[in-house]
Amino acid sequence: MPRTGRPREFDRDQAVTAAMLLFWERGFEPASLAQLRAVMGGISPASFYAAFESKEALFREAVQQYISTYGQVSESFRDTSLTSKAAIEQGLRRSARMQTENSHPLGCLLVLSAVNCSPEQQQIRDLLAKEREKVRGWIKDCIERAVANGELPDSADVDMRVTLFETFLRGISIQAQDGVPYEKIDAAITRLMSTWDLMIAQEVQDPMTKAPYL
Repeated sequence: MPRTGRPREFDRDQAVTAAMLLFWERGFEPASLAQLRAVMGGISPASFYAAFESKEALFREAVQQYISTYGQVSESFRDTSLTSKAAIEQGLRRSARMQTENSHPLGCLLVLSAVNCSPEQQQIRDLLAKEREKVRGWIKDCIERAVANGELPDSADVDMRVTLFETFLRGISIQAQDGVPYEKIDAAITRLMSTWDLMIAQEVQDPMTKAPYL
């Protein structure tokens, strides 16, 4: 009786990473189960459901994989060893660098993977919105720290700054997908950060007027 070869071992981490890249490139809904199983090593439907239970459960695991790897660029916003201005600037530049690299899909998975989801997948949109809200909270904490330590005046408009920097951060994904190179986005970050001191000067002179000079 012929001997069969030893079954190939299933590497869960590699499988989740492969799924993460597919979700990142195509989005949650367009990435089919057949495509996912193919990039995960050609595992059978039975093996897929035994390991992950559902496509949504796999996506949730893939999101956490992204956050713990590529998404670590956002940790700069939490770096209290830097001034708040430097932390914001470093977070934007690191994010831009990561999102424009060609070694993986362009843009940010947390921004792009649910933009084309149907209304029936609202839970996926909510999941990603919750993760983006965490980063928004880090940016807000960073700016509030600047007010507390005197880096920004008490009259500083915290919410406006949070919206300004987060809007730029999220917009990097579309720029990256459209092929805008890192150097151009980096130059835009330099211009954006130049408004930090201009806003301070304006708020100190006239606390009632808080529109940034751009």
